[in-house]
Amino acid sequence: MRQVELHHGAATDVGRVREVNEDAYLAVPPVYVVADGMGGHAGGDVASAIAVEEFGRMAEAGYDPTRGRDAVAGALDAAQRRILEFADEQERHGIERRRSAGTTVVAALLVEEAGGPAWLLANLGDSRVYRFGDGRLDQVSTDHSLVQELVEAGQITPGQVATHPDRNVITRALGDDVGVQADYFVVPLAEAERIVLCSDGVSGMLDDDTIATILGEAADPRDAADRLVAAAVVAGGEDNATAVVVDVVGISAEGADEAYDAERQRASLEEKLGGGS
Repeated sequence: MRQVELHHGAATDVGRVREVNEDAYLAVPPVYVVADGMGGHAGGDVASAIAVEEFGRMAEAGYDPTRGRDAVAGALDAAQRRILEFADEQERHGIERRRSAGTTVVAALLVEEAGGPAWLLANLGDSRVYRFGDGRLDQVSTDHSLVQELVEAGQITPGQVATHPDRNVITRALGDDVGVQADYFVVPLAEAERIVLCSDGVSGMLDDDTIATILGEAADPRDAADRLVAAAVVAGGEDNATAVVVDVVGISAEGADEAYDAERQRASLEEKLGGGS
């Protein structure tokens, strides 16, 4: 695959209400993930860390860019198995299974399509992926949530979602006994020069116009991620807030692996996995 130069930024915050940050993220070019854990002290932070760890293994081992969907499905399946094993262990210790560990996942990785390099985007739950360009923000993913189903059925309007009593009910997630049912999207790089992955602690606190304004004003993806998370906290910080912003800077004909330093991120995951069980 042709070498694609990527710049990224990532930020996360526990917010103003939660005691534990159950979000986790991965930024190991060309693989990016945001996972929003569910289960509180019962292990949502562990579930999100497991999901990110499995994608981290995929990124380190490398993947066939012509078979990106298989690589993502493999990472999701591996995470699902581990989360269910963790849930079984929690249940043996007296924690009700309905309160046990689970996590949403939204992922982006470079793949090779007939027309050249593209983004493969996958989502499970209500964490989101957006693309931004020319001042326009478009949501690529579709929320797997009860309120989204109500909107699609015409029972509520999009404007009623933010105040609906069931707005936090997720219909798909890792950790569900029904299995992994992710949605996949392929977007040419030319149509997504900047992408944003975020938990609902960002998208639930900031409307699209605010997100677009921040992305339009922040040329550096590190600044953009920081500002998105900070704005979500200022807007109320009702949930953990995490954002990963990735810019496509250039594409060359000759390929070379991009070096990265993931030591701090790996240490953080190990700490979560070691302390969450």
